[in-house]
Amino acid sequence: MSLALYRKYRPASLAEVIGQDHVVEPLGRALDNDRVHHAYLFSGPRGCGKTSSARILARSLNCEQGPTSTPCGVCNSCVDLAPNGPGSIDVIELDAATHGLVDDARDLREKAVYAPASSRYKIYIIDEAHQLGPGAANALLKLVEEPPPHLRFVFATTEPDKIIGTIRSRTHHYGFRLVPARTLQTHLASICAQEEFTADPAALALVSRAAGGSVRDSLSILGQLLAGSGPEGLTYDEAADQLGVTDSALIDEVVAAMANYDGAAMFKLVDTVVETGHDPRRFVTDLLERLRDLLIVAGVPDAAEAGLIDGPDERVEELRGQASQFGPGALTRNAELVSKGLSELKGATAPRLQLELLAARLVLPAADAGQDTLVARLEKLERSPVAVVASAATVPGPTAQPPSQTSESAPAPAPAPAPEPAPQAKRPPAKPASQPSRIDAPPAPPRLSQVAPSTSTAPDEVKATDQRAPERPESTDAAAAAKPPAPPTSNAAAASAGAGAGASIEQVRALWPSVLDEVKLKSRVVWMLLVEAHPLSVEDGVVVASHENVGTVKRFSQSSGHDETIAEATKAVIGTPLRVELVIGDGAVASPRDAGSSARAGAGSVVGAPAPEHQVEDVTESVDLDEVAGIDLLARELGGVKITEYDEG
Repeated sequence: MSLALYRKYRPASLAEVIGQDHVVEPLGRALDNDRVHHAYLFSGPRGCGKTSSARILARSLNCEQGPTSTPCGVCNSCVDLAPNGPGSIDVIELDAATHGLVDDARDLREKAVYAPASSRYKIYIIDEAHQLGPGAANALLKLVEEPPPHLRFVFATTEPDKIIGTIRSRTHHYGFRLVPARTLQTHLASICAQEEFTADPAALALVSRAAGGSVRDSLSILGQLLAGSGPEGLTYDEAADQLGVTDSALIDEVVAAMANYDGAAMFKLVDTVVETGHDPRRFVTDLLERLRDLLIVAGVPDAAEAGLIDGPDERVEELRGQASQFGPGALTRNAELVSKGLSELKGATAPRLQLELLAARLVLPAADAGQDTLVARLEKLERSPVAVVASAATVPGPTAQPPSQTSESAPAPAPAPAPEPAPQAKRPPAKPASQPSRIDAPPAPPRLSQVAPSTSTAPDEVKATDQRAPERPESTDAAAAAKPPAPPTSNAAAASAGAGAGASIEQVRALWPSVLDEVKLKSRVVWMLLVEAHPLSVEDGVVVASHENVGTVKRFSQSSGHDETIAEATKAVIGTPLRVELVIGDGAVASPRDAGSSARAGAGSVVGAPAPEHQVEDVTESVDLDEVAGIDLLARELGGVKITEYDEG
C-alpha cells in the first residue's frame, strides 16, 4: 500500500524543511548550543511545516547524540520518531480541538509530572492550540510557566492571536510562512523524479499556484494528478482540466479583447466561459493573476530575472507583448475593476450577469466615471489609428519640394473673373447693387457686434446668399477685367509679403501644434480657446486665425490676460512674440497672399485648396476640469457669453 505523498515525503530533519530558513537556522543553532527553551509556539498557514518541525524538534532533543540539529537516525528515539515511525511514549501529540476542556488540561497536568520512560525529555505537542478553551489554557498556565526539568511544550497554531497572552509570552515564537512558488515548483520536480513520473513544468507551475504556497496542499494535488496521469506523464492540459484552471489561450483572447476594446469578442468569451462550465470566480481570479503579471512586466523590465514572475522565456515575451498593448493607466484600471468584480461575485445569484457587467466596464471605459477612466480613454485615443492620422494632419504646410522648384512652378494669377456661386462655402450676404464697393480695397473684418448669435447658418439663408453673390455692379467686373494681370509671384514671396515681423504664415502653420502645446503648459483655459483655431495670415505681429464657434471668438476677444501667454509661447517656439486675433470662418484660404483678405472678411470663402483640418475628437477629455470654472465650460460648449458676475458681498 502506497502512502500519500505528503506523508511519504515528510521532512526528517531541519535541513529537509523547505522555504523556512528563517526558522530552521536559529532553531538549529539553539539545538547545537544546548540553549533549548521549555516552550515553543509555531504559527503560520496550514501545510507549511509547523507540526513536522515540532516532531523534528522532539526527535532532535531526544536523540542519543543530542540535543543536535542533525539527528543520527539510528538510535531508538530517532527510529521511533521518524516520519513514518511507530512513535514514542515520551512524545505526546494532542489536538486541542478534542482536548481543549478543563478536564483535559487537568489530566495533562497530572501526567506531566512523571519522568519520561526512556527518553531525555517528555514532550507535549499541542496542535491547533488556538482552540484551547479559556479554562483549559488557564489550567495549563502554571505548568507552562514553571515546568519540571524533563518537560517541554510545543504549541502549533494557525491563529496565534487567539492564544491567551499569558501563555504566548512564556514561549519562543517562530512564525512560518508560505513557500514561494518557484521553490515549491523545484520541490515538486524533485519528487516527480524520485517517483519516476514525467511532468510538464507548466503543469507543475499550475500545481504550485493552486496550492497557494502550502507544501502539504501541493503534494496532495500532485498525488491526485499523478494517480490519474497517462503513459505520457502529467501534461498541462490534464492539469488544467482537473484543477479547473482557465486555459491560458482563453485568457489571452480576453486580454486581446480588452486591449482592442472589442465588446463583441469580450461578450462571446464570457458566453464561452459560462457554457463550458468554468467557475466564474476561478475565471476572474485567473484573469486577475494575468493582469498582475502584465503590471509587473510593464513596470519591471527584468521581472523574470528578478523572480517576480514565473514561466519560460517565450512566455515572458508573450506577456511583454500583451503589456505593450495597454497604457499604464488602462492596465491599472482594468486590474482594479477585475479585483472589484471578484469580490462582487462572492455569493452572487446571477454570476453570468456579473461577468457581463464586468466585461462591459472593461471594454466601455466611457460608461464609467472617474479619473482612472478618463486616463484610460485618453490612452485609447492616443493608441487608436484615427488619432495618429489626426495628429499628423495637424501639421500643415506646403508640399516638401525644393525651394527652387516651388518658386519656379508658381503660376501667375489670372485676371479676376466674375465670381461663381459656391454652394458648399459660407459667404457673407452680398451688398445691394445700389451700393457698389471698390474691388481694390479689402473689406474690414467683422465686428463682434455684427456677428449673429448662432454659429450655423440656415440652409435657406445659405442658398439665398449663394444666389445673391454673383450680383455685383458691372463697373466692378469691368474694372477687374481691365486691370492688368499681376506678375508671377512665388508662394514664398507671397508669404514674405504678408508676414509680420519676421514670421511667415507657413512657419506659423507648421509650428502651430507646438505653439498650442506650449500654451497648454502655461494656461489650459487659453489652450482650450485656441485648440480648434486655424492660422490664416500673419500681419504686423498678429496671427489672424479662424474659428467656427462664435461664443469662443467672443470670449477670446473679451479676455485680456491671454496676450502675454500667447506671446511667450510663440517666442519660445517660433522665436518671435506674436498676438492672436480670432475671426469667424472655416479657415480655408488659397495662399498666404489671399489669407489676409479672406481672414479680415471673415467670410471663410474657399478661393483655393482648403487648409488642413485641426480636429479634436473630444476636447474635454484633454482639459483638466478642476482648473476650468463651470461658467467657462458653458461658454465653451454652448457659445454663451458671461455678461457679469454676481457678488453676494
